[in-house]
Order: sequence, then C-alpha cells, then structure tokens
Amino acid sequence: MYLPTECYHDIDQYFNNIDNYDVILSENVYLGQIMMKILYESISPDVNSSFRLLHNPRLNDLFYWHFHPEYELVYIEGASGTRHVGSHTNKYFGNDLVLIGSNIPHLNFDYGVKTDYEKVVLHVQPSFVNDVFMNIPELNQVHDLFTKSMYGIAFSGFTKDRVGARIKKVPGMDPFKQFLEILYILQMLAESDEYILLHDKPVKNKHSKKNRKRLSLIYSYVDDHFNRKIEVAAVAEFSNLSKSAFCRYFKKETGQTFIRFLNSYRVSQAKRLLLMDKNVSESCYECGFESLSYFNRIFKQVTGENPKDFKKRHLT
Repeated sequence: MYLPTECYHDIDQYFNNIDNYDVILSENVYLGQIMMKILYESISPDVNSSFRLLHNPRLNDLFYWHFHPEYELVYIEGASGTRHVGSHTNKYFGNDLVLIGSNIPHLNFDYGVKTDYEKVVLHVQPSFVNDVFMNIPELNQVHDLFTKSMYGIAFSGFTKDRVGARIKKVPGMDPFKQFLEILYILQMLAESDEYILLHDKPVKNKHSKKNRKRLSLIYSYVDDHFNRKIEVAAVAEFSNLSKSAFCRYFKKETGQTFIRFLNSYRVSQAKRLLLMDKNVSESCYECGFESLSYFNRIFKQVTGENPKDFKKRHLT
C-alpha cells in the first residue's frame, strides 16, 4: 500500500506523557510505540432523571479510551486494574473511586479485569453543574468539587468505602430517592479531605467539537471495517479529504499515522480473540491482517511479546 511521505513522520507528543501507549491484560502498562484510539462518547440522561447511571457495565474485554462532556463519577470494587485518566496512570487494588472532569480522556476502569467485580458509573451534564450547582447556595461546595474534578480526583480511606457502599444502592432506588442520594454522595465527596488530585493543573482536551465528531466517524469506520482490507484512500474519501490531507489531519489530531493506529486497533481486537481461545492464525485473519508473519511482527511491536506467548501467559 502506497502512503504519502507525511504519513511516516515521527510521532509528536500527545496529551503530554501519555502520547503513545498500549495496555495489555497483565500487571504491565507499556508506554511505548503505539497510541490506542480515543473515542468521543455521546451520552444522554436516563429517562425521568437529571443524570445517567450505569450499574455493572461490562467492558473488561474492551480497551475503551474515550472522553465526553459529562462529568463522571466511577466506583469499582472486587477488582484490581489500571486507573488511566488524562496523563495519569496508576494501579488500583481492590476498589477505586474517581471523579473525572468534563472532556478528560480516560480508560474504562475494568479493562482486563478477570475477577467478579461490581461497577457503578454516574454521569452529570455540564449544564446541570452550571445551572443548578452554581446557582444554589447550599450546593456551592458541590460546584467547587466539580471545578476541582478538572484535575481528576481519586478518593481514598473512609470516604471511598462509605461512598462505595452507598452508591451501589442507588440503581435500585426510584428517581426521586436517586436524586437525593446522589446529591448527598456529592456533598460527602465535597466535604472530604481523603483524596489526591491526578494532575498538577486542569486537563484540557485539545480536540475541537468539529474534530471530535470527525474523529469519532473515522473510528466508527474502523470499528465496522477492521476485519477486512482498509485502504487509506477509502478512509480519506469517507472523511471528505484528499489522501494527503487526511494523513496530515489524522497525524495532527492523534499524534500518530493512520496505519499505526489501525495496526494497534487490530492488535487489541486480536488480543480479545486470543483470550477467547482462538488460535493465532484465526486471530490474525479475523482482524484484517493479510499476512501471518506481518501480524506476528506488529503484535510484538505493540505488546512486547508474540501472540503465542501472550495467549499462553493468560490462558495457562
């Protein structure tokens, strides 16, 4: 496949020190050659609710590096995994409670988790924060909490345990009781001093709304076509750009070439198939690779090990 020269430039920094990475299903997090995709998630409140509440969304087999305008409070227990919020990466053990600000990229907290865990995710719209929390004097502390969330906040100690126990009960409540309980939980977090900020300054997402939408469409295209041959020219045409303009655009917006992104995405899908006990050859061709030797080389480049060793390490 021919690619114009601009598709092969060195990878620029992206989101500071998280620019290029791959997370594998182990205790290791590789910060190296390949950056996984970032997706824009569109969120709507639940019916008859000011919030969106998710109870036990199971995404542990999916590498979901994403962002959205909504603020997110996530609690997970019965698991040990990776907390990756903005440029912050760390391990959590047993449970975790984190408040994530608007449009801060983050990884799903259950990625790669193999234990039986429980997770509750609360989304709060920015308009609700600005129109309600900012204008009601009794909720000033909660508004300040959301302002602080632009750094990313990880809670600990008694606060984490107490809020975790309460938030697990919220999904079973009627809408009015949910509303009151969520306000109470947010007030508890606002009054707590058992936390750390995940960044030294507020996190800013560099993607414009227009570019977020375009990138989201490109990622959706890859989601739909990764298991077959994808030509750069076809994706460029889909994006209403010339081939060379598309390569410049994608490199500028993501910090990597489209081919690097496509290969890393296919490898992430191959991992999922290998963990479903597919053999190496099946995983290769079902993810769109046309050569087994090329697949083995790219897989090792992305993960640091070959597919056979990866499968053996996780399934034996």
